[in-house]
Amino acid sequence: MSASHHASTFVLPATDADGRKNLVGLSRDELEAEMLSVGLEKFRARQLWHWIYHRGSTDFAEMTTLAKPVREKLADLYVVARPTVVTDLTSTDGTRKWLLRMPDGQDVESVHIPETDRGTLCVSSQVGCTLTCRFCHTGTQRLVRNLDSSEILAQVMLARDMLGEWPAPPDGRMLSNIVMMGMGEPLFNYENVAKALKIVMDGDGISISKRRITLSTSGVVPMMERCGQELNVNLAVSLHAVTDELRNIIMPINRKYPLRELIDACRNYPGLSNARRITFEYVMLKGVNDTPADARALVKLLEGVPAKINLIPFNPWPGAPYERSTDRAIQVFGDIVNNAGYASPVRTPRGEDIMAACGQLKSASLRLTAAERAAIANVIAEKDAALAS
Repeated sequence: MSASHHASTFVLPATDADGRKNLVGLSRDELEAEMLSVGLEKFRARQLWHWIYHRGSTDFAEMTTLAKPVREKLADLYVVARPTVVTDLTSTDGTRKWLLRMPDGQDVESVHIPETDRGTLCVSSQVGCTLTCRFCHTGTQRLVRNLDSSEILAQVMLARDMLGEWPAPPDGRMLSNIVMMGMGEPLFNYENVAKALKIVMDGDGISISKRRITLSTSGVVPMMERCGQELNVNLAVSLHAVTDELRNIIMPINRKYPLRELIDACRNYPGLSNARRITFEYVMLKGVNDTPADARALVKLLEGVPAKINLIPFNPWPGAPYERSTDRAIQVFGDIVNNAGYASPVRTPRGEDIMAACGQLKSASLRLTAAERAAIANVIAEKDAALAS
């Protein structure tokens, strides 16, 4: 199954029940063309851009720099839509998870992780996931469809609604960083992800710097260079194993793009330097990939690649096939990597009590019955067969 096949997975038209078009997610050029198509002046697009992305307005009546007849016409033809919030959960550590329902009834999850000096929003790119990473709850769901640019962008905008950050404060933002690490593989929905992120980075609107945006991939090698050239955001690579034999098992995408190809693509990632390192994510699985020998092999594998290694204690979910490595095993592993010159922080699990930690996102977080576990096994078998074809 090729990257181009995944990129073509259908998305729904961005309209509401009345057939009004959603302006969220349109590029500047598209917004100008839209205004001209309904007989309005091109400069109206600049005004709308300011109200939608700087002020966060969803009501045309509030857009007082536009004449009243223009506002009324816009309200007849368009919406500035947000997803419906189905659940809004807050963890004991302050992490907040939203289950969001799109107009067609499909659900995705977004997570806000507050820190003392910043706040990070974890954004989803697909409904479900096409991959079957064995340690990831999302991977037990079928891929339903790609999210379109408006649905990706709306997750950021809704989070700012909830955090009361319109217009954005000049400093001290509670939403200062974005990680494309939610449901789905971003590089299998690249066009929509790129379109949304370019709007997020636009200095006249949401204005989050590319230096504060990280895109995480399981290793879709053919799309990595393009991502670096066009977006120049930070790259995170889900690695999790140091041999093809093990990675084939826990991350079946490795059968398509093996480690040698993946690491070569990392070496050639545009803008890579000691000041701009790739983050390699490594989930610590007890008795699977957490030995000192694995740590030494990891150092050898990444030799010469400006890198940081995030060690991620496995976050369990109902029916998970793995256990978390012991604290001692994680410490020994990290010391070996760190002593070789690679920063290797251990990620503190956040939001575990609301199933919001890394690898736990799924649109329903229920304890699994035997029948549900069998259904998940069937989904995984189907995906594995597709990857092998």
